[in-house]
Amino acid sequence: MPRPAMLYYDDEEEDGSPDSVGFIEEDHPLQLHGNRELAAQAVKLLQVPSRPGDASFASSTTDMDVPIYVRGPSSRSTGNRSLNGRLLFAIIASAFGSAFQHGYNTGVVNAPQTLIEKWINGVISARNDGKPTDQTQVTLIWAVAVSIFCVGGMVGGLSTGFVAEKFGRKGGLLVSNALVIVSAALQGVSKIYSSYELIIIGRFIIGINSGLNAGLTPMYLAEISPMNLRGSVGTVYQLVVTISILISQILGLDYILGTAELWPVLLALIIVPAIFMFATLPFCPESPKYTLINKKKDIEAERGLQWLRGTIEVHDEMDEMRAENEAMKVIPRVTLREMLSNPMLKTPLGISVMIMLCQQLSGINAVMFFSTKIFNMAGMSDDGAKYATLGMGSLNVIMTLISLFLVELTGRKTLLMIGFSSMFVVTVMLTIALMFVNVSSIVSGLAVILVMAFVIAFAVGPGSIPWFLVSELFNSSARPLATSIAVGVNWTANFVVGLGFLPLQEMLQSNVFLIFVVLLALFVLYVYKKVPETKNKTLEEIQMGFRQESYK
Repeated sequence: MPRPAMLYYDDEEEDGSPDSVGFIEEDHPLQLHGNRELAAQAVKLLQVPSRPGDASFASSTTDMDVPIYVRGPSSRSTGNRSLNGRLLFAIIASAFGSAFQHGYNTGVVNAPQTLIEKWINGVISARNDGKPTDQTQVTLIWAVAVSIFCVGGMVGGLSTGFVAEKFGRKGGLLVSNALVIVSAALQGVSKIYSSYELIIIGRFIIGINSGLNAGLTPMYLAEISPMNLRGSVGTVYQLVVTISILISQILGLDYILGTAELWPVLLALIIVPAIFMFATLPFCPESPKYTLINKKKDIEAERGLQWLRGTIEVHDEMDEMRAENEAMKVIPRVTLREMLSNPMLKTPLGISVMIMLCQQLSGINAVMFFSTKIFNMAGMSDDGAKYATLGMGSLNVIMTLISLFLVELTGRKTLLMIGFSSMFVVTVMLTIALMFVNVSSIVSGLAVILVMAFVIAFAVGPGSIPWFLVSELFNSSARPLATSIAVGVNWTANFVVGLGFLPLQEMLQSNVFLIFVVLLALFVLYVYKKVPETKNKTLEEIQMGFRQESYK
């Protein structure tokens, strides 16, 4: 057996004592033909055992030993870079055109529901020679049209990995954006052709687009962001989602586009952000990590990084990506089997999936649905309740914007704990308040305040962090597949909640919130016990935590 060789790298304190990285075999590919600097970087990334005989993890699909443990302090650059005009342009170009579709198509169907149902009734009646239409049939068709968006999201979410690998992050967004044109056309002409089927097909197609966007955009944002801005930039996706929901509610008012004549225009307006993306995103570079690691184009990746940073001084970041690239050469391609069996992948995947479930099962959709009824209970008129709902949407936008700054100050885990804990307390109080809401005007006013507080707690962390956390837990080879699974689970949970909440609400009335009280208590416990803090941590530092956890 070949003699192991020890690799060293020196720290920046120049104290005369090198930091030992570990041992690898002399004939191991990580020796890189004598290039000690790149070898040391690759070994740091893979986290090599500190001495021969230490435990290391061998891939389940190869006999090549790939050690993954590191000792001693990490000599790395924190990558502190400020936000510049070009990076901001790339963020807006990618996030606005993609996240807008997710939020807008989630909220756009609420305001014109009565108008569209009346139109569907007329279409069915006309097809049956003027015979009266069963309202149950109309309700079923409308329910399909609404829920098919989530089904499309599930398909798109599960396709994220393939699209991200085949077309790239930026390329995948542009390919997905073409679906918006088709969907806008189908929904825009649905009334002209008296076909509710076109709405259903259009909603399914835009659902696929939104599912892809929910995976590709956070991935692209995470890979183009410097480490110190990774959380803030990742929050932008959810910020645009909340803004677009609010825009859909405003445009859906009955004196703007929520009319019997203009609702097709309301549905077809999704073409505007699609045109914006086609006009701006092609000027932005592809993710430098994807360009280097997947396309093997070193110079093009460096040029892209220089464009994003606004400087030619990108050597540290390029060295980190090159080290990851070299490490990926000796690691088998991540498959679903590997993802589910490798402890170094299975643990972060479990966290990613659970955080997505925590977001969707937290009760936010239930509170949003119940809000109008609660506002009416508080003595508000229908118009008053409508404007109160707009106020709630505005509050959601403002708090998400604030969380954009908080996420880098306090950290991801801290905000998740604050958010879910606050939601738990508010839900307990809301459940009690709803029991006595008809007894006292004071209690009904308190219920309105609690609804607002719930939205604030959700926007602080649980609303935004799940979308980009998965990109922080995986390296470039595993990120697309992990994102596919996590985003697919998110859309599936969204679909299940949408399908199951109404029957539960009819059965339990306001006591339905007791379900979310129990779930939120479990979510707080899970986040506290299992979710790591990723603020200002490199991939090797995050993975070392998973490695140590797996050996406890």
